[in-house]
Amino acid sequence: MLLDTSGLLCYLHQNEPQHQEAVQLLNNASHRSLTHSYVLAELVALALIRRFPRPAVLAFVMDLLDNPDVETVWVDEQLHREAMKLLNDRQDKTYSLCDAVSFVLMRQRGMTEALTTDRHFEQEGFVRLLQPAT
Repeated sequence: MLLDTSGLLCYLHQNEPQHQEAVQLLNNASHRSLTHSYVLAELVALALIRRFPRPAVLAFVMDLLDNPDVETVWVDEQLHREAMKLLNDRQDKTYSLCDAVSFVLMRQRGMTEALTTDRHFEQEGFVRLLQPAT
């Protein structure tokens, strides 16, 4: 399962409507999870903008990096370029660069599920494990 920014935010913040579901999915994951450095950068920025306590956010990200059940891929030039190509090929979509990196990685690894509320994953044919709040 790929760990996306929105899914990690739901896990991190207990006031998010999907918090319990995110905790359950991540804590009961039967396989190693995957995330990448752009997700972590986006998570820190978004959490701080939402005024989450800085020490807690940074500790959470460091815990993810140290977690043996979570593989963090560090985005290099090749992965960045592949994601840029995907964005260029999908100009009718509103994907972020972070989304595009996730899609490229998921395809490379044969993954289908993402801990996310982001509908863009479904648009690319992946399974969104968290439905957005209504």
